[in-house]
Amino acid sequence: MAKAYLGPRPPLVAGAARRALRADELLEAALRRRGRRDFADRSFMGGFEQLLTSCNEEADLSVLGVHALRIDLLRCLRNLLHFDEIEATRPAVLARPIRAPVFITGMPRSGTTFLHRLILQDPDTIAPRLFQLVYPGASQGSGLARALRRRWVSLQLALFRMLAPELNALHPVAVDAPEECTDIIAQVFQSLRFDAMYRVPSYNSWLGRSGFLDAYRFHRRFLQHLDAELPGKRWVLKSPDHVFALDDIRKVYPDAHVVLVHRDPVRVLASVAKLTEVLRRPFARSVDRMGIGREVSASWIDGAERMRRLASSSAVLHLNYRQVIARPLDAVAAVYAHCGMVLTAEAERRMRSSLRTAANVRRPWRDYKLAEFGLEAQVLRERFDRYIDTFAIETEHPGRPAGTGAPA
Repeated sequence: MAKAYLGPRPPLVAGAARRALRADELLEAALRRRGRRDFADRSFMGGFEQLLTSCNEEADLSVLGVHALRIDLLRCLRNLLHFDEIEATRPAVLARPIRAPVFITGMPRSGTTFLHRLILQDPDTIAPRLFQLVYPGASQGSGLARALRRRWVSLQLALFRMLAPELNALHPVAVDAPEECTDIIAQVFQSLRFDAMYRVPSYNSWLGRSGFLDAYRFHRRFLQHLDAELPGKRWVLKSPDHVFALDDIRKVYPDAHVVLVHRDPVRVLASVAKLTEVLRRPFARSVDRMGIGREVSASWIDGAERMRRLASSSAVLHLNYRQVIARPLDAVAAVYAHCGMVLTAEAERRMRSSLRTAANVRRPWRDYKLAEFGLEAQVLRERFDRYIDTFAIETEHPGRPAGTGAPA
């Protein structure tokens, strides 16, 4: 078996069992566990090695952080081997068409989760669920095996909630709930999910240089495996991170439909920074709030400019946060019209029923302070002014209600 090489073995950190993770050891462990000689496709190695180097040298991981990262990386490697095994016996899975998928994206905290989950009330639509993202094979096998896998994911989620109790207030998660595509492309180590969980600036720079084409090729492969289990439905996908990969998404999915949701960025950046802090804190020895503020603001200034360049594109549907939460069924109707989908009476009935449930009443907005992350509202407003003007985004003020519905 060919081994990846990261250079000389890093020394032990004095006073702590925090030996740096090595690519060759992780690859061997994953292959040994699955009883395989090698991976069918090693195109993931560039991202894998870059991520490991960045985590080892920059993330300032705690002992728990190193252990958690090792478990996460091994899970991703084993999932890749699982796909190899399936394709060796069922090669036709890679011929499955993923027709006209819908990608919902835009500014974070802009109602994309709310809109996504509302559309998924339509029985003709589908999205990956959290347990499938963690273990793509969790839907396969006997009923007992599936139940045990879901139970294992539930236990992992409960542990993470203990480590990061503020997470659910910022981004509610559940085993059977639809989740973001960042966890799909994380399995080939080309995802901004790692930048959210660890301080990895050189990895993030590498992502910016290399792009996401291979990541979304794998994204399609991932959906083909899930589609083989539940065929005949329209894939509706969601993540703010899609904003940074729209050109590569078009290359992989030429018939994809894109929905961008816009919101006052100054209103939401403190919440985005807080989420980053909450995700990083369990795994790092220290967390730099000011650094997080700089990273988050720079990232979304770039994201806003990318969205602004699409303002006149007929291939993109632009929605406003206030429109989504104040008139959600009108927003759904606009999405369906843009994507050439048919909103059936049954789908609309289910959506109306969902809007009446307790899960969709407006939750209190937590006003995290920009100053906690070294950010100033006036400076940010000046840097986002072209984005705000382009989409006629109304300025939101703390403490003033923005409408009804979910804020995420």
